[in-house]
Amino acid sequence: MDNILRNFVKAANQGDFSLDLTLNVNGALVTGTTVSAKKYMQSLSRTFENGNEISQELSEKLSRASEVNYAHEEISYIHLEEAQVYNGDSKPTPSEGSFYWRGKLDEVDGFFLGKIDAN
Repeated sequence: MDNILRNFVKAANQGDFSLDLTLNVNGALVTGTTVSAKKYMQSLSRTFENGNEISQELSEKLSRASEVNYAHEEISYIHLEEAQVYNGDSKPTPSEGSFYWRGKLDEVDGFFLGKIDAN
C-alpha cells in the first residue's frame, strides 16, 4: 500500500482535511474528495434514519460506528465524497448527483491529485 496515500487518509481521519483525488482501482478511475471515516459513517446513518424499524436500527449502528476514533485505527479504507467512477467510457457513474464511495486502500493501483470534471 502506498504510504503517501495512507498519510492522506490518516490526515482526513484525524481532522478537517480533504483532498481531491483520482484513484486507479482495477482499471477503473474513481474520482472524488477525501473525507473522514466518521463523516462517511454519519452520511450512511442519515440515509437509513427515516426508514422502517430495520433501517432505523442500521442507522443507530452506523451512528455508533461514527463515534469510533478513526484517527487511531488501522487504516484499511479510503472514503470519498462527490465520487464518480469512470470505467472505460466517457460517462461517469453516477452521471448526475453525487455519492460517497468506500474502497480498500490495498486495492488502489495508483492515484493522482485532482478530480476529473465530468463537464
